[in-house]
Amino acid sequence: MSFIIQAMSEEQSVQRLIQKAYENLKTSDAGSAIMALEEALKIDFENPEVVYALKCIQWWLDRIRSVEDIVQGYGRLKQSDTYARGEFILSQWDAFYDFLDRIGVGEISEYDPCRYAVKRFVFSTALQSFEDILGDGINQHDPGLLLQVGRCYKGVGNYEEALKYLEQAVRFKREDGEALSHLADVNALMEEARSAKALFREAFFVDAQSVDIRSMESEMILRLRDLVKAQGYTGKELLEWIPIYGCLYGIFSVKRELKQVELGRLKQSIFTLENAVRGRPEDMDLLVPRLINRYFWLIDYYENVQEDPALIEETLLKIKIRDPAVYERYMG
Repeated sequence: MSFIIQAMSEEQSVQRLIQKAYENLKTSDAGSAIMALEEALKIDFENPEVVYALKCIQWWLDRIRSVEDIVQGYGRLKQSDTYARGEFILSQWDAFYDFLDRIGVGEISEYDPCRYAVKRFVFSTALQSFEDILGDGINQHDPGLLLQVGRCYKGVGNYEEALKYLEQAVRFKREDGEALSHLADVNALMEEARSAKALFREAFFVDAQSVDIRSMESEMILRLRDLVKAQGYTGKELLEWIPIYGCLYGIFSVKRELKQVELGRLKQSIFTLENAVRGRPEDMDLLVPRLINRYFWLIDYYENVQEDPALIEETLLKIKIRDPAVYERYMG
């Protein structure tokens, strides 16, 4: 009995130290976080969560130190150096997810608290760089900087500030899929579902490949991503099919009226893609869903302005030829 009591006491101590480490990490105190985890390791040197957390923190510290060594090597810091530091940190997310996949724990949900704490630490660290550049406001019209600051505020969970900066970024970058997707994500996180649906639909139409799906956080888009993954799509192909299934499942249901100049560009894009499908069979996996998505937009326009039904039927026939299964689901 005493052995059981001791084991329970040790487990409770380990869990308290793990939570202490996560709280330290959320306040950007990685040093104290490591000390708490190393203390936990002395109690239970095989605890998988402790080992996992130490690996994650050390991975990021190595990356941050590497860029700081490079920047400091130039002597006095310039704004461009500070920006490069923050941008480099944010650019490492794909590499981090690849690292998690390599150690075989990339999707284990019980480690979500660790990943959340790490995310807060990383985005807080990057935010410090970008806030230094914002200074007294002279860079408030730099869309790239506004986007990065908005991303960081989203990453640390301050959605109100994230919304403010991302809305400014989108004003300057109205046809930027990355900026639109982050703004959509924040709207979804703030339970502004209608705005989120419209913005996500726009982002994937403008440039699906610019959407960093791994950096999205809202249940709306993650659920849709998983639905598309279940169809067997991955990588770049996954991004092109997300708006298709977003339409088919009724998630991208909020639509806007196209201006005449936008309609002209849409038709030109369809013409170009139709020619590309015929001439570049090696790119069919990306071109076909991209083309079908534009057919969906064209049909929406025809229905909105009550265009000749024959034009709608003609477009539907094109979808049927490209992908009969999508056609059947769309008509059903």
